[in-house]
Amino acid sequence: MPCDPEELKHVPLFELLDDEEAAVLAAQIEVKRFAPRQRIFKIGDPPCNAYIVMSGSVRVTTVDEDKQEVLTDQPGHGGLFGFASMLDQTPHQSNAMAEEETVCLELGRDDIAVLLQQKPLAGLDMLTMLGRQFHASQSLIQLRANRNANEVIEEESTIGERIADSVARFGGSWNFIIWFGVVLIAYSIVNIVLRDRAWDPYPFILLNLFLSMLASIQAPVIMMSQNRQDTKDRLRSELDFDVNRRAESEIQALSHKLNLLNDKIGDVDDLLRKSMASSQLPTPSTPRPE
Repeated sequence: MPCDPEELKHVPLFELLDDEEAAVLAAQIEVKRFAPRQRIFKIGDPPCNAYIVMSGSVRVTTVDEDKQEVLTDQPGHGGLFGFASMLDQTPHQSNAMAEEETVCLELGRDDIAVLLQQKPLAGLDMLTMLGRQFHASQSLIQLRANRNANEVIEEESTIGERIADSVARFGGSWNFIIWFGVVLIAYSIVNIVLRDRAWDPYPFILLNLFLSMLASIQAPVIMMSQNRQDTKDRLRSELDFDVNRRAESEIQALSHKLNLLNDKIGDVDDLLRKSMASSQLPTPSTPRPE
């Protein structure tokens, strides 16, 4: 069943194509229908085609290290899935299943090749849209990796927790020690000088009461601030773990790509050596008739 070229305008990857380019690509694409709960492809399947959702919904999942199913994408109208495996011709790394009755456009590598042969400039439009999606993914990763733990904690803190932090910060500073010492010395000197007229003569019972009250209030406030500090440290460690895990996965992916690149280079080197060896072989001479 042929595809309507106007349907391709709803696909972000092809929205820059003109009418002629969209018509060429639409002539190569077939329309596929999937029943509810029908599997489109699974992990390890050969990379035959990619799919564009025209109606319905598709659930794309993968399996993590704990063998748990993880939802990676849920493309709707105009959504594309299976595109990376189709382009680099590697087995699918995810499962795709139709959640309801779904209509998709089936896109193959040869279909894009025909478009590029007839309309070479269409490749620039497709690369432009891929570049935009790549930049959007980079921005998202940078925002996730550059999260400031202090900003995250401040956004979630309450008024009471902020007051506790302020009290603990002032109570553990030299300003508090200096001012507290000055007040104690001035209080004691005034009561000693006034003697019989002093409101709190030696041994300063009223002052001891004030100090006991201050200590009873200050101690739990400082403990609250310490608990907050433990929460901050735990959140920082969790954010550091997430960043390190993403960095490790990226390093593993780069190592895998480098290995594949080395293999491809070795294959090309073998082909060149074989072609050069075959070109240097002497051609058999035909015998002369006697």
